Order: sequence, then structure tokens, then C-alpha cells
Amino acid sequence: MSAFHAPVQQRAEAFAYPTPPSDPRARSGKETARLTLLRAAGVFYRKPSLANAPRSLLLIRPDHLGDVLLMTPALHALRVALPDTRITVLVGPWSADILRGNPDLDALETCMFPGFARSHRWTSLSPYRLLGEMAGRLRAANYDAAVILRFDHWWGAWLAAAAGIPRRVGYDWLETKPFLTEAIPYRPGRHEVKQNATLLAALVPGLDSALGPTRFQVSEADREWVDQRLATLGIDRDARIIAIHPGAGTPVKQWPIAAWAEVAEHLTAGAQVRMVLTGGYSERKLTADINARLTHPALDLARQTTLGQLAALYTRAELVLGSDSGPLHLAVAVGAATIHLYGPILPAKFGPWGDPARNIVLQTNWPCAPCDRLYWPPSVLPQHACMADITPETVLRAADTLLR
Repeated sequence: MSAFHAPVQQRAEAFAYPTPPSDPRARSGKETARLTLLRAAGVFYRKPSLANAPRSLLLIRPDHLGDVLLMTPALHALRVALPDTRITVLVGPWSADILRGNPDLDALETCMFPGFARSHRWTSLSPYRLLGEMAGRLRAANYDAAVILRFDHWWGAWLAAAAGIPRRVGYDWLETKPFLTEAIPYRPGRHEVKQNATLLAALVPGLDSALGPTRFQVSEADREWVDQRLATLGIDRDARIIAIHPGAGTPVKQWPIAAWAEVAEHLTAGAQVRMVLTGGYSERKLTADINARLTHPALDLARQTTLGQLAALYTRAELVLGSDSGPLHLAVAVGAATIHLYGPILPAKFGPWGDPARNIVLQTNWPCAPCDRLYWPPSVLPQHACMADITPETVLRAADTLLR
């Protein structure tokens, strides 16, 4: 087995995304109407049987940081297996910097995917207008094959069909299947890295048998920026640095502020260690609240780094800690030792893809976890305290293991 794998989790196979019910009576009226529309639309697209290796391939991945990084092991294996194929990856503009400079692809295209553009305003018809516009753009590229890498992304599957791409591979999902030429069974509980590789194995049999690490290209310019930024703050090249990224995609995945402050305080007490807090624009208050509790304030770089600069910073860190989030996957991709805190999400499916000796997963013992439910009204969040079940003592013991 490769050294790069997800943490062992006995409950993995018992956990899955909710499967669309086969009985139409179990679906809501809106879901039934949508499925009927998609099945009717899918009838208009040819489904030829093509098995040759593609000369020009489009990979569609609409997601954000963590999911795109978890695609990179399969992307690298594909590049090795098909060195002469032109590989293009279509992502949201929010994910372009993740793959920019990646040597395993030939071209990078962007699309403002409906449902994934977090700040974009959509009307009821605008997703379909965009589909028509994007299909025309992709049709001109004359792709031989497309792979839709997200399990439920019917819009992306429809886009590939509308663009006239003759071979279309995706998951055997009710809404997605009408537009595919090859529908691959979705295996519940399997790690997302392996799920991606299983789809691409339809093009290259055996591709999913040996997968390497997640990948991110750190530029020399970003390394120099970090060195200069730290130097201006009196942190030399040999200083010991520990980074905490306390934010997460949703509030239910966040560990309590007081707990992060306790861990930071212990890790810097009596040791020549500089603590760094990282975060995005919306996490500036979170890092400030943690810093306000510390005897020796940390270097707060929330909102002050690009994605590349954040990656370069993590290469300088002796340890990176955080809740389940994209930046923690970024830390793994650049080789940092990491500690990941998991509550509502199953780590065997979305956990760090790396050496378990250097990437430790801590999971709550909350009885209903993992539930895979990420969005709760603020009024009921106190009832969903699975993350608070992980104690600072548990995190500090894991940190001690990695810092020895």
C-alpha cells in the first residue's frame, strides 16, 4: 500500500452521502420535477461507445480548496499514464490558484459554476444561460472525453454533453446519469482521492492502484515573500514556527476559541517557538479573539496572505494545526506535519491524504458524529457541539508526538 492514504476508520463503509431514493414518492416535488427535466434533456445527446485513449481530455471539478487538492494524486497518475494527451481542468475561479503552475495539466479553464459561486447572485434562468455560453466555448476546443469528478454535479455533466464531447464519464447518480456515456458506481465511504482515481481509471485501467501525495506548487516568489515578512518581524530563517488555522468552512466544524487559545498558550510556554495564526478575510475576528487570550500574542496573518504565500508559510512551520478545512489539506500537500480535528465529517472520506505518522487525525466521540450535516441555524448550534468534545489535552498530546 502506498504511504499516502487516509486514516483508518472502521465506520467508513457504513457512512455515505445520502443516496437519492429510487422511489419517486420519497422525493420532494421540486426534486422530482428536476429529475424529470434532466432525464428529458439527456435524451437529446448521443451516447457513442468510445474506448480509445483520449487525445484531448477535460476534467470538471467545481469545488473549492480541499476537494481540488484531493484531486491532484489522480491527476498526477493520469499525466504519467497519458503523457501525450492534452489535459485541461475546468474549475471555479476561486480554485484556479490551486492548480496554477501544476505540471500535470496542459491548460486551466474557469467557470462560475452555479451553486458553488458563494457570493454570486443567480436568477432561476441564469444557470442555463451560462450552460449554453460555456458549452459553445468548450465545443470549440474539440475534446475527445470529459470526466465529471464531483458525484452529484449534473450541471457539469449536462455541460459536457451540450459541448458535444463524445465520451463523458461520471458517477452513476440519478441526476447526473442522463448525460453520461459511462456511469461509474459511487462507492460510499471511500476516500475522495480514491473516488477521483476510480473515475479516471475508466480511461486508464489500474490508475487507482498506486497513488502518490496531494500536490501544490510553491513558487520561489512566495517563499521569498514569507522569508522577508517574517524577517521584518524579527523571525529568522532557523526559528521554530507553529501555525494554527482555526477557521473552517462552516461554524459546526470550528473548535472553540478558548480551546485554541489554551493549545497555543501551552505550545509556546517556555519554548523558543513563534506561534502564527492564519485565516481568510472572514476569519480575521476569529484569529483576533484567540490572540487576545494569549500571554504572548501570536503573529496574526489572517487576511494577509495569498494562497501561495500561505503554502510557503506552511513549509516553514514545524507543525500546522486546525479543524477540517482546505488550508489543512494545503499544509499536507506541501509536506508539513499536521493535526486535524474532525467532528461532523468522516475523516476516512475527507481526511488528510498523507503519512499518518506526520498527519494526525483527532475525531470526536460525540454519539451522532459523523452526521455529514454542515449547515445548522445559529440558534441550534449549541446543541451540535461535537467539536467541543475534543479536549485541548488530546490535541497537546498529539502535538507532543509530532514535536519530539
